[in-house]
Amino acid sequence: MALLDWVSGHRDQMLDDLRTYVELESPSDDKESLNATLAWLGSWLDERLGEPGRLDRIDGGARGDVEVRDYPGRGDKPILLLCHYDTVWPLGTLAEIPFRIDGDRATGPGIFDMKSGLVQAVWALKALSDAGLDRPPIRLVLTGDEETGSIASRHVIEAEAAGTSAALVFEASADGAVKTARKGVGIFRVDATGIEAHAGLDPEKGCSAIDEIARVVLDLHGLTDLAKGTTVNVGILEGGTRTNVAAGRASAEVDVRVASQEEADRVDRALAELRPHDARATLTVSGEWNRPVMERTDTTVTLYERARVLAAELGVDLRECAVGGASDGNFVAPLGIPVLDGFGAVGDGAHARHEHISVRGMLERTALAAAVLHALN
Repeated sequence: MALLDWVSGHRDQMLDDLRTYVELESPSDDKESLNATLAWLGSWLDERLGEPGRLDRIDGGARGDVEVRDYPGRGDKPILLLCHYDTVWPLGTLAEIPFRIDGDRATGPGIFDMKSGLVQAVWALKALSDAGLDRPPIRLVLTGDEETGSIASRHVIEAEAAGTSAALVFEASADGAVKTARKGVGIFRVDATGIEAHAGLDPEKGCSAIDEIARVVLDLHGLTDLAKGTTVNVGILEGGTRTNVAAGRASAEVDVRVASQEEADRVDRALAELRPHDARATLTVSGEWNRPVMERTDTTVTLYERARVLAAELGVDLRECAVGGASDGNFVAPLGIPVLDGFGAVGDGAHARHEHISVRGMLERTALAAAVLHALN
C-alpha cells in the first residue's frame, strides 16, 4: 500500500505529464510530429528518470524512429518495457477531442492506446527510485509505428528482447485484465488474372477474374474455425472494368487471425494450394504474417500469477484474458520470454472517439508496475 500511497500523492504531476503527452499529437503517418513527440519524450524521461546508461536511436525511415534506453539496476538480465508513441488519430483531432478530466475519467486522442501506459511505466520506475527500492535493470523500447504494423521496429524489438528475463507491454488493458495471449495476424492478398472479352457477344472467349476471386473468397472464409480461434476475413474486393466486360483482373485483401502456430501452418497450406477454377486464369498470393502468435506459456502464467498476488495486496483483482488483436508483445513471446501485455491504462475506446481512461486505474496500475518490478529483482 505504501507504493500506492506514494503514487496517489503524485496524482497531479502524473496528470500534468499525461496532458502534455496527449496534447503532442503523434499520428503514425506524420514523421515530423513523431520526431517532435520523441524529442519531448527524451527530455521528459531524462527529467523523471535521469540519463540512461545507454541510449540508441534507430532511424525508422518514413515511420517513427525507435529509441532504446537502458537503465541500470540489480542483476544481469534486464526487464523489457515496450511502449509505442504513435497513435491512429490524424493531426487536428485534439481540437475535436481535447484532453479533459471529469472526475475519474480522462479523455483525449491516444490517451488509452497508449499514452497513459508510458506515463504509468515511467512513474512506476520513479516511485521505486524515490523510495529506494531495488529493481532489475530496465530496457525501455519506444516505437513509433506500432499502429501501422511495426514494419520498421520489429527487428529492433526482437534484437533488444534477446537476453531479457521478462517483458511488460504497456498497451491498454482489456477492461482491466492483462493479456496473456494474443492471436497472430496475417495480411495477405490474392490476385486473379483472367481474359477480357465482351460479356454478351463472346462470353465463351472470356475468363472472369471476378468469378475466380469469388470462389477464392468462399474457400478462404471456409478456413475460419472459431473453436480453434481462427478467423479469415476478406475485407476488400476489387476488380473488373465495366459490366459488359469479362473481368481481366480482380483481387482480395485478407485478414487472418490465429491462436496457435498449428493453425497458422494450416492457413499457409491452404493459401499455397489455391488453384483457379478455369485453367486459363491465374491466382497469385502475396503478403505475410505481420505478427506471430503470442501463446500463453507456462512462464507467462508464472509471471501473471506473481502479478496477480501483488495486485491483490493493492486491493486490485487482476484478471487475465486472450484477445484477437496483436501488439509488439507478439514479437517477444516466440523468443521464449514471458510476456504480460495490457499492463497499461484501465479504460475503454481504443481507436474510438469515446477513448478514455480511469484516473484511479492509472494510479493503481502504476503502483502495481512498481511492485512487480521490485519483486523481479
